[in-house]
Amino acid sequence: MEIFDQNSSERVLSDRVLMGPGPSNPYPEVAQAFTRPLLGHLDSDFIALLDETCDRLRTVFCTDNPLTFPVSGTGSAGMEAAFVNTIGEGDAVVVGVNGVFGQRMCDVAARCGATVVAVEAEWGTPIDPQRLLDAHPDPTLIAVVHAETSTGVRNDLAELGAGKGDALLLADCVTSLAGIDVRLDDWGVDIAYSGTQKCLGVPPGLSPLSVSPRAVDRLLERPRSWYFDLQMIADYVTGSGARAYHHTAPISMIYALHAGLGAVLDEGLDAVHARHQQCGDLLQAGLEARGFELVAPATHRLPQLTSVRVPESRLPDSATEADIREELLSRCGIEIGGGLGAFAGNCWRIGCMGHTARPRNVTLLLAALDELLV
Repeated sequence: MEIFDQNSSERVLSDRVLMGPGPSNPYPEVAQAFTRPLLGHLDSDFIALLDETCDRLRTVFCTDNPLTFPVSGTGSAGMEAAFVNTIGEGDAVVVGVNGVFGQRMCDVAARCGATVVAVEAEWGTPIDPQRLLDAHPDPTLIAVVHAETSTGVRNDLAELGAGKGDALLLADCVTSLAGIDVRLDDWGVDIAYSGTQKCLGVPPGLSPLSVSPRAVDRLLERPRSWYFDLQMIADYVTGSGARAYHHTAPISMIYALHAGLGAVLDEGLDAVHARHQQCGDLLQAGLEARGFELVAPATHRLPQLTSVRVPESRLPDSATEADIREELLSRCGIEIGGGLGAFAGNCWRIGCMGHTARPRNVTLLLAALDELLV
């Protein structure tokens, strides 16, 4: 897949194969959605499309939660909306931390005035659900990252939902939604948020959010954020008839999300999960055969986000892992992600998500590594 025009050195960005933890190449339907004429955010035709988008989100989240909609902002906006609406001064919040985004949850909860109880596990390993349940006798909320993007590890939710007691259960599903099984109602998850740019195959800019009726009953009357006040937003996204104005919705991004969800549901959730699993299995077997050490244990390894330690023995003389990533991009048009936090400089994070999750892209990457590594 050439990224340079034969007659110039100008980079053709649309030909990149994005295999990092960031935005996945959009489905063709999504690209077409951006060409639709704009409507007003209170236009009845747009409201109908928004309602259908929310219905599609419920299907993908496997929930009946009426308050399910796309937050205007990326995944971190969904995280903040979830915390500021449910956590007040002095509330006890138990947070599972085995990577960057568990740490971010702790930061956001602390800024809401919470007493944060961090339950830590070694990066690259899952968190024992029982440790989270035992961490505090009466927490307001238990929070965990379902698919930790910084390590490629899946944390289990069902046991937490079964044992949470009076606490609310909050799940970060940014990298899991439409990549692996996500079942909010079956697992007892009260609040979940995601991001459009991962397995949904939509550009970044929205954060799908779902809030159970149980959690709605506990929303703060006056959260610390006006923009993310869910009770005000609910009057716009779930009202009947005339909708109360809250903020100007990002029309084109919601067009794109509507199209991306349509592509996922047309293929079928089970088929989409199977495609991500197939690509993950192919990639991970290929990397191990080339001397790479996979970070996550097999029992909790994500298929859509593979974190690997880069063997120094495979690097050419004086080259670093960052040099190889740059070479992959400049010579082969393949973009993969570097490590975050404790894994910076010695790990890669390779994404097979959304439209990018195709066996041909895995084959291309492995062949390029064979060419660049010793």
